[in-house]
Amino acid sequence: MISSQVVQNILYDTVAITNTSAAVFERGGRVIASKGNIEELSEVQMESFLKSAEIEDESDAFYFARVGTGNETVYGIAVGKGSDHTVITARLLAMQITNQVNTQKDKIDKDDFVKNLLLDNLLQIDIFNRARKLGIEYKAPRAVYVIESEGQDSVYDLIKNLSFFGTNDFLTGIDEGKQIIVHEIRNPEDVREELRSGAEEMLKILKDQDLEAHIAYGSVVSELKGVSLSYKEARLAHDVRRIFYEDSQIISYNELGIGRLIYQLPINLCRMFINEIFGGRTFDEFDEETLMTINKFFENNLNVSETSRQLFIHRNTLVYRLDKLQKTAGLDLRVFDDAITFKIALMVVKYIDYMDRLDY
Repeated sequence: MISSQVVQNILYDTVAITNTSAAVFERGGRVIASKGNIEELSEVQMESFLKSAEIEDESDAFYFARVGTGNETVYGIAVGKGSDHTVITARLLAMQITNQVNTQKDKIDKDDFVKNLLLDNLLQIDIFNRARKLGIEYKAPRAVYVIESEGQDSVYDLIKNLSFFGTNDFLTGIDEGKQIIVHEIRNPEDVREELRSGAEEMLKILKDQDLEAHIAYGSVVSELKGVSLSYKEARLAHDVRRIFYEDSQIISYNELGIGRLIYQLPINLCRMFINEIFGGRTFDEFDEETLMTINKFFENNLNVSETSRQLFIHRNTLVYRLDKLQKTAGLDLRVFDDAITFKIALMVVKYIDYMDRLDY
């Protein structure tokens, strides 16, 4: 069903051209839009016409037409007589409103299909048949974006008008606080750039409206049946981002790296790993200065000189801190294997803390 405002706009525009009086009504005889003199139009007349089998009919004062899709009657139209354009106006209104109803129905059908596709609720044969019926290309490269943001109505209105959002793309919502885009790839030769620039374009327009947002996207799939996989990947990317990449506003499933591996590990196995690495010590025992030194050392790819420069400390002071850490944790961050082990341990601790907060 289309909105009353859309019906009213169609009616006003049409009768302004044909210089007639008209009304659009629904079952029960309730008028939802009217223009001009329709005082003689009664609920009895309107309901009687809708109950009849006639597509068009007339009374002394009005010409009636029916708006319907298939066997379903949606609206009735009454146009006042006394003009040479009475019949034309009724048929024109019926045609325009029917087109709008069919367009809206098509959108609803497509939205329902896309939601079930994302949730993996359809068999492959059903996907193929429904896609053909709805005029959706089955074999086309696609990827799924998941946008987390407040003000979802604004997000929808902003994104659907972007140049990035194509005529073959679908924008829908499943979870509260999230908008989902099924995007058809336009440039298969440079997929990575297309997906990244699309995310950046969306993020920019949301920022311009003071909307805080995070965008994740899955890998490219070649057929409709793979869309659910890309959607799952995008959701997983959001979860991994919250734990390991909090400062990233855009993240791709293919960029998750070791964070994705850790996220999929059993929590008990993670606790065992941390216990083995730190010998029963808790991570909280490391003071803030030590943690800052470790993080900066990793940021500078284990470069002692650059790390000491950025920390505004003497090189020997940094070496002293690293030696102290080696005695405490049994790992020398200047040795690549030990540095890798400690980096993984840092991420595992983040994951454990995150899961503990969820349980709490």
